[in-house]
Amino acid sequence: MIPPFASPDIEAAFDVPDVQARAGLLALRRLIFDTAAQTPEAGRIEEALRWGQPSYLTPETGTGSVIRLGIPKGARFALFMHCQSRLIPEFAAAFPAWDRFEGTRAVLFNNPREVEPVRHGWLIKRALTYRIRPPLEIPA
Repeated sequence: MIPPFASPDIEAAFDVPDVQARAGLLALRRLIFDTAAQTPEAGRIEEALRWGQPSYLTPETGTGSVIRLGIPKGARFALFMHCQSRLIPEFAAAFPAWDRFEGTRAVLFNNPREVEPVRHGWLIKRALTYRIRPPLEIPA
């Protein structure tokens, strides 16, 4: 079950004029909560605004790296990770030639159909457990 938005300000951050971008951001939000529900070691997920973007943290366990959603310059919407983490490089190595990236900080999307639950769920799970797990196995 997808929880309601944590605040009206967070809900407003999803109110973007581009219908495809809004649908994609909401699909990523759903995937974050679905993945978190299947990752009990991450603990409770907190939804907050960081740098004006919806962000997802693991405040109780401290196991995760912040995940952010937003509108980048080079695509309709994006899934952002901490740029100094190993998350995007590990993801790109695990799934070569599948996605577009903005350096080591984001996976870029132009269409909500590009959000793939297995592949992008792998990245989200890795972010939620960043401080407690070695790199995850690549799904078969």
